[in-house]
Amino acid sequence: MTSRHLSGVAGLVGAAALCAAAGSPVQAQEAWSLPTEWQVGAVGIVAPKYEGSNSYRVLGAPFIAPAGLSGGDGWLQVKGPDDVRFRLLKQSGFELGPVLGWRFGRDEEDGNRLAGLGDVEGGLVVGGFAAYRMGILAAFASYQHQVTGDDTGGQLRFGLEAKSKINPWLTLTGVAGSTWSSNDYMDAFFSVSPGQSVTSGLTRFDAESGIKDVYLGLGAEVPLDARWTLTMSGKYSRLVGDAADSPIVESENQLTGMLGLSYRFSIGR
Repeated sequence: MTSRHLSGVAGLVGAAALCAAAGSPVQAQEAWSLPTEWQVGAVGIVAPKYEGSNSYRVLGAPFIAPAGLSGGDGWLQVKGPDDVRFRLLKQSGFELGPVLGWRFGRDEEDGNRLAGLGDVEGGLVVGGFAAYRMGILAAFASYQHQVTGDDTGGQLRFGLEAKSKINPWLTLTGVAGSTWSSNDYMDAFFSVSPGQSVTSGLTRFDAESGIKDVYLGLGAEVPLDARWTLTMSGKYSRLVGDAADSPIVESENQLTGMLGLSYRFSIGR
């Protein structure tokens, strides 16, 4: 793992720490208070070395945060490294709140097709989300814009999520959606400028804003006992449009997996 990848993991841990430090409203009208139920653990992620790569890397990080990261009635929901949601408003099925996270960058050495393109620096992303819940189903949209490191613009994710408790020892969450990416994002990660074409040997390519991918995911939460919980998830994404046509792309099919283990504990007010 390169130093740039390690800094990305450090950024992810930093985002989790910021989440943990925030207050927790039980309802929109009530005053904020420090959560009394917390969890500590570690998470491992298997993901493509870069968007469009057919090679994979493993990332890992510890975390400490308020309990209930997988959603449900918790005010804090982690949907991905760049999509940590604070649910500040929950009323009549509607949910609103800010988003915080970390966007991983890209190194030239991550793939043969990247040689001569230069590095893309990751950084902190901020944004917001909205959702509407109808029983076990939820329609959602979340926007994240990078504010540190390179200016790689914003992304809007939207789709449907279904969560069901199969039995006391298994809760499944399925998601289907798509991602729209801005011009800045597509330029940073999929375009090949005239200068880059000379240094890399790749054909010049101008990627424009639009739908970047469609995806399906499935997650499982398994309580091992009253305090230990195992979480697993997998996600399949298919690059489409300009993202799929980019000369840097080795495979339009992208897979991501996550495995986490956490310990729940209580603290006094």
